[in-house]
Amino acid sequence: MIIASTGFLLLLRDLILDRRDPALRALVWVFLASALSYAVSITWVWVRIDGFFGVPNIVVPIAQSLVILVLALQSGVLAYWSRPQAAARRRALRLLIAAAVVISGMVVLFMLLTPATTRPTDFANYYAHDPAYKAYVLLYFGTYSAAEIYLARSCLKYARTAAAPSIAVGLRLIAIGATITLGYSSIRIAGIGLDVRHLNEFAWACGDIGATLTQIGYFTPVIAARTAPLLAFVREHYAYARLGSLWTVMVRFDPSIVLQQPTSQWQHLRERKSIHYELIRRRAEIRDAQIALRPYLSEDARRNAEARRRRFWRSSRALAAAVTADQIAHALVRHAQGKPVAEPAEYADSALVLDTARAEELHLLRVARYFYAPTPQDPTGTSTSTTLSGART
Repeated sequence: MIIASTGFLLLLRDLILDRRDPALRALVWVFLASALSYAVSITWVWVRIDGFFGVPNIVVPIAQSLVILVLALQSGVLAYWSRPQAAARRRALRLLIAAAVVISGMVVLFMLLTPATTRPTDFANYYAHDPAYKAYVLLYFGTYSAAEIYLARSCLKYARTAAAPSIAVGLRLIAIGATITLGYSSIRIAGIGLDVRHLNEFAWACGDIGATLTQIGYFTPVIAARTAPLLAFVREHYAYARLGSLWTVMVRFDPSIVLQQPTSQWQHLRERKSIHYELIRRRAEIRDAQIALRPYLSEDARRNAEARRRRFWRSSRALAAAVTADQIAHALVRHAQGKPVAEPAEYADSALVLDTARAEELHLLRVARYFYAPTPQDPTGTSTSTTLSGART
């Protein structure tokens, strides 16, 4: 109930700002109907609603009608996510009509039940042998099971092609939750002809756990969308700071790579400003410095670095980054000594496919991890404990 209520309140704000998104409208109603279905099922709420209407156990068809509405709306959300809007609108309308038919049948069958006292805890077991209740169970839980099977299959199908990881994770959670709830509906249907009272707690567990996972599944993309700007802010500031020592050494080697002096990162943090542009510049300036160091890249230094780094297990990308870090350190020393090489070597990372800004950023972070600033007196530029300044970036 808390998850569903939170999802409703978060999405309600978006709906107020943009009422043209039909999938958003349907999802808002999913969370609201789900929260209400849980709320009316609380014992003290159940008793008061029964007293207000003067009909014992009237909460049963109310809560379960809300569940049927939730299932129809959930399927409608999937339709809007996976189909053209016109086709999705037609499917969503058909689902709501089907839900209205099922709810009407449930109300009629409930009114045929033998009157009883309010029974918020054992309603299903009390009416287990009533013919009208058996028909009610078949209608409600048959629809429930069919809808959950449809949700599970559809979500697994769409998860494979989802553009955003958060949506793929959410769809898989919905599929898992829908599958678990089948334990709840199966036990309730089996109760028509069998004594399954000993499975009552297990049935509720399946229903509650499955429904909770389903709610979390729909909630996951919402949370991801809310936290994406914050995560990007933190990631970019971390990357900017992490590349700082490598960048500083590169600027000391060639100050001309700096297009403009960057504003203090602390000022960006105090003002809660993005450092996206400055991070782009820092990556580009490190790469420019690497190009400027090319005349000082020794083939022997690369071979020695590869042999030394291979003594420890590393992935191919990590190995390329480690060797590149050693090459930069060695080239800086040769530059300080004024000793360019006749035939410059290639950087170890020249063969890597870094086709996105994020891929290049991750690679430079790995290079910074392995880079040690050499001392000008280091004759070899190798990263050993006796020749390093001790400042590891």
